[in-house]
This record gives sequence, C-alpha cells and structure tokens, in this order.
Amino acid sequence: MQLKVEALRAAYGPVQVLHGVSLQVGAGEIATVIGANGAGKTTLLRAISGLLRPTAGRIWFDGQEITGWPPERIVALGLVQIPERRQLFASMSVEDNLYLGAYLRLRRGERRAVEEDLKRVYELFPRLRERRRQIAGTLSGGEQQMLAIGRGLMARPRMLLLDEPSLGLAPLLVQELFRVIRSLREQGLTMLLVEQNARQALRAADRAYVMEAGRIVREGPAVELLEDPTLQAAYLGGSSPCWTPPSSPTEADHYARSARAAASGNAAVGEHGDRGDHAGG
Repeated sequence: MQLKVEALRAAYGPVQVLHGVSLQVGAGEIATVIGANGAGKTTLLRAISGLLRPTAGRIWFDGQEITGWPPERIVALGLVQIPERRQLFASMSVEDNLYLGAYLRLRRGERRAVEEDLKRVYELFPRLRERRRQIAGTLSGGEQQMLAIGRGLMARPRMLLLDEPSLGLAPLLVQELFRVIRSLREQGLTMLLVEQNARQALRAADRAYVMEAGRIVREGPAVELLEDPTLQAAYLGGSSPCWTPPSSPTEADHYARSARAAASGNAAVGEHGDRGDHAGG
C-alpha cells in the first residue's frame, strides 16, 4: 500500500475528532472518503499531511512511518495536500503561485525539471496559461481550483490529498474537474479524495470509505457503495444526480465552538457544534 493509516486519533484542544480511523490507498488508486459535514474528513487529511499532530495511531507512506512529521518533510517525500477553499496567494500572479508549489524543488536546484512541469500544468489547464500573468485573487472559482491543483502538481507528488475540490463550483466545472482527476489517475498518480459531491467521488474512485463522527463505518469498492440504497438515501440525494449539500462551517469551526462550550460548561452544544448539518461532504 502507498498510504496506510492505522487507528488514528486527533483532536482540537480538548475535543477528540478522530476516533481510531484506519484506511489504506494502493499505488495508482483513487480512494475517497465521504460523510456528513463535521464527520472528521478534513481533520483526517490534516493529520496525514502533518498540519495537525495525531494524538494516537500511526501513518505510513511508501512503507515509511511518517506519524508526527512536519508538513514540509511530508511534502518533500511526495505526499501533497490540495487544501479546501484553495488557499492561494491571492495578491500574486497565477505563475508565481505555481512556482511556489515547486519551492522545495527550486531550493534543490531543479530549475529545468520545474520548467518542464510548468509546461505540463499549462497543458493540463490551458486556461492557466492564458491567465498566467493575472492576479490569482481575480480568477473565477473554477480557475482558482485549477490553480490549486496545478500548484500541488508542481511539487511533483507521488500522492495527492484533495480536500473538497468541487466545493462552490458550477456543475459543468465539476464535470471538468473530475475529468482532470481521472486523467491524473490514468497517468499513475495516487489520490485520496475528500469530496462533498459523493456521487461524483464514488464514480471516480476505486475504493471508498464512509466516515461518521470521526469513525470509518463502512468501506469497500466504490462501485458497490455507489449502488447501495442506504448510502444513496444518506449521501447521494436519492435518485437526483445533481443533488448538492448545503454549505456549512469547516470542521475546525465546529470543534472550536465545541471546545469553547466544553470550557464554559455549556452542555447544550454537541460534539459537532451548534448546527445540525446533513450533507454529503
């Protein structure tokens, strides 16, 4: 397995979010994690990529344990996260954002290889070539997502962690996004996909996991989960292929509120904060 997560636990302050999560992703696979907002999916990616230190459990990448490693060391190993809501350098140009994705490689003197990868990103996303001098913050949502993925690819990853890549995109752009994801898989890139559009994620993935309240409650081949009537009702919006879940605060917001409530003794606020969101991502 290229990625293996075993009994992973993680918390925001006093509030435990992940409760013994285990999963694996084989080389060249797309694995997806689906579940309601606040289930712990983003927290899982943050723990894998080193942005949040696990409180227990172990993580292996290509047979090497990386539990507790700092993010820059994990990126250097080839495990790269595309964050939720893009998180671009909004005041910088498209091309400068792309070069920042290759920052560690440029420091190692890989200028020629970086330039070759820049050409590949422009071939994958021709719109970015057209916009290369444009300020990133002025791009459309779809263009910003292209740039976020392109920036990740500039690190020459062996595996991508994608956090809600279709969030806020129009249906046609979602279709194009998943075309790119499938194309990257055909090129041999391994991916772990957290996605609010559960139907599209299951169609693109080889392996799938369902997360509830910080635990994996179901796993199996993605095609089997896609056809499961119970999951269709819970996460796929019944028979509607265009169902989109409502927006909600991030997991960090949920758990920050819960932590504050716990500290103040406010028992009225539950584990997932003061909202009862029911969404597919």
